[in-house]
Amino acid sequence: MKKAIAIAFATTLFLACSSEKTENKSEATADSAAATPAKTQPVEFADSKYSEIGNKGLAGLSSGDIDGWMSSFADNAVYIWNSGDSLAGKAAITAYWKKRRGEVIDSLSYKNQIWLPIKVNQPQSVEQTGIWLLGWYEVTAKYKTGKTMSQWIHTDMHFDANDKIDRAIQYIDRAPINAATKK
Repeated sequence: MKKAIAIAFATTLFLACSSEKTENKSEATADSAAATPAKTQPVEFADSKYSEIGNKGLAGLSSGDIDGWMSSFADNAVYIWNSGDSLAGKAAITAYWKKRRGEVIDSLSYKNQIWLPIKVNQPQSVEQTGIWLLGWYEVTAKYKTGKTMSQWIHTDMHFDANDKIDRAIQYIDRAPINAATKK
């Protein structure tokens, strides 16, 4: 019986010492974590206000308000398509879209919009650091030819320090556009 009591006492004492060491280790780990600054992630979510800029832009394009849409662009903005074509400068982008909406496109509508605002802290390849808005949406365009085209489009927009778009990259399929604009 004395052996059983001694074993029980020793076990209790051992467990008490072990849990105290565990508590001390947990406190020490928490203290060292608080003292160590968090590592900056390569990419993180950005403010949802950028999604609103994307929504407002598509609403402007849809209604034909090119000036309203262009208000979110920087003067030195560049607009690039996946085909390699591009426009440089807000004035050139504005002139292109005004002509396109006035002479080629009768109406535009957008649905199923998905927006992902991100902040790139450490580039993984060639992208710029800073705020990017990635957008996916389905567009339906009715052309002056009377033909209609629908497709999914992906657009990446980079924002400068003043929250203005300084780079827009649009990924589209030109084949359905060419077919719809052909007379």
